[in-house]
Amino acid sequence: MTISRRTLLKASAAATAMGGIGMPLVARAQQAEFVYKYANNLPDTHPLNVRAREMSAAIKMETGGKVDLQVFPNNQLGSDTDMLSQIRSGGVEFFTLSGLILATLVPAASINGIGFAFPDYKTVWQAMDGDLGAYVRGEINKANLVVMDKIWDNGFRQTTSSTRPIRGPQDLKGFKIRVPVSPLWTSMYKAFDSAPASINFSEVYSALQTKVVEGQENPLALISTAKLYEVQQYCSMTNHMWDGFWFLANRRAWERLPANLREIVARNINAAAVKEREDTANLNASVQKELAAKGLQFNEPDVAPFREKLRSAGFYAEWKGKYGDQAWSLLEKSVGKLA
Repeated sequence: MTISRRTLLKASAAATAMGGIGMPLVARAQQAEFVYKYANNLPDTHPLNVRAREMSAAIKMETGGKVDLQVFPNNQLGSDTDMLSQIRSGGVEFFTLSGLILATLVPAASINGIGFAFPDYKTVWQAMDGDLGAYVRGEINKANLVVMDKIWDNGFRQTTSSTRPIRGPQDLKGFKIRVPVSPLWTSMYKAFDSAPASINFSEVYSALQTKVVEGQENPLALISTAKLYEVQQYCSMTNHMWDGFWFLANRRAWERLPANLREIVARNINAAAVKEREDTANLNASVQKELAAKGLQFNEPDVAPFREKLRSAGFYAEWKGKYGDQAWSLLEKSVGKLA
């Protein structure tokens, strides 16, 4: 099953209007023994939340109403930093978070964001469902959090600009680009001799509009929903980083669930993740056509020169040292030699 943007909007509206209508009688008749909150930072209509609501309904049905997993999208329960603190303290029981942000607690979690490492989705899933993902999950568990087996998809990040298309690393020299507040981003763009500026996402549109920065980078779906095409002219399909969301659980809340209920919850969460991956990939593909129709000019640069620039600038060697030989070897096992 795939989900179009129109279907996503309809599903969201229907879910809001109908509430619990259609839920199996057994799930509604019995008072839930475990009422858990699941928080995330994505819009209500994003594939992650569409699949999360389906997942919650399936869990309620299969547990006979014993587990009620309530979905709180769009930072309703606080910022990413707030919710990371809450998932550790038990203020929320479940939370999805980008590995690039989780790295403030678990340094290895940002390794999937290494610049120009992953060429395509096939390579991403082989790594993240394989040895590299297992290694990162082990590191997350050491931080006293429970993490589900399947990482959810946020997509590949692309580069937009108001001044010029990015055809090669030379076009990034001196380029004023907005980046999230993250050492990994800043380090990468400094290796390209760019001028990265750490700006909160809520301020990105105005920063682009007033020419504080020339460009920014994000997945296409976010470029669309934030209407950045209104203040940008070019979009280069650099695919420079892949990002995903780890589905985290508070350990004490997780262990309060009997083993048979844990199995049901984990199985449904992981199944929903796989469906969300396909939805997100399809959504980004359809969004590109819509953005092009709105005047954004696309180009697809060769990524090899970007990799070579990062290699010669010492970027890969620097981050290999930070992640350690074991993590780096698992990354290169999937993507090939970087450093």
